[in-house]
Amino acid sequence: MLNEAANRAALAFRAHLETATWDGIEETTTSLTSVYVGFDPKYISHATMEKDLQDLLESRDWLLSDLPQKRKLWRVPTVFGGEFGPQLDEAAGLAQMTAQEAVMQLSTSPVQVLTIGYAPGQPYLGTLGEHWNIPRQTALTAKVPAGALVVAIRQLVLFTADSPTGWRHIGQTGFRGFRPQSDTPFPLRPGDEVIFDAIDAEKYASLAAQDTSGNFGATWEEIK
Repeated sequence: MLNEAANRAALAFRAHLETATWDGIEETTTSLTSVYVGFDPKYISHATMEKDLQDLLESRDWLLSDLPQKRKLWRVPTVFGGEFGPQLDEAAGLAQMTAQEAVMQLSTSPVQVLTIGYAPGQPYLGTLGEHWNIPRQTALTAKVPAGALVVAIRQLVLFTADSPTGWRHIGQTGFRGFRPQSDTPFPLRPGDEVIFDAIDAEKYASLAAQDTSGNFGATWEEIK
């Protein structure tokens, strides 16, 4: 079940594995509430890895863990509504608020990167208030562009590539969560927080003309 404690436990469990010196582990990653561990069976058997992981799970109450250190708070310029977020009004109505109230709430409150998935570097962020427990659409939108901010089931997703979706498109940014030519191709990490600062269409056009890096004027600071 997705909740803040379960997500925090998964992040903390993975962070522990990343700093441990277990032979054979080659890769770790998290979903919303679980941890994937990839290992080389030449160095450790499946049975031994399973036992070691089970022992680690039982060694403490991971639900009481702190979030990983060196997290970042990002501020990402985002335009809401209109041609840049054609389903804002519909989504806000389902959340029982006006579009203006929705933008004020979504652009001033930080949301946590819960996991990266579906597409390279693509963040799922949340969790939003219970009134944002709105369903996905019953049909797919044929395509939203890279940089689309969409909402459903108390989460936001920032698309990293053009894609069909059943989530409602409420905003747009030029910030890219996948930068294959960069030294840091995935700028966002699970545990980071993001504020989607509201800008107007004119500012959006100006930033798009000035920035080719995919950062789109975003800034970050380390969370203390």
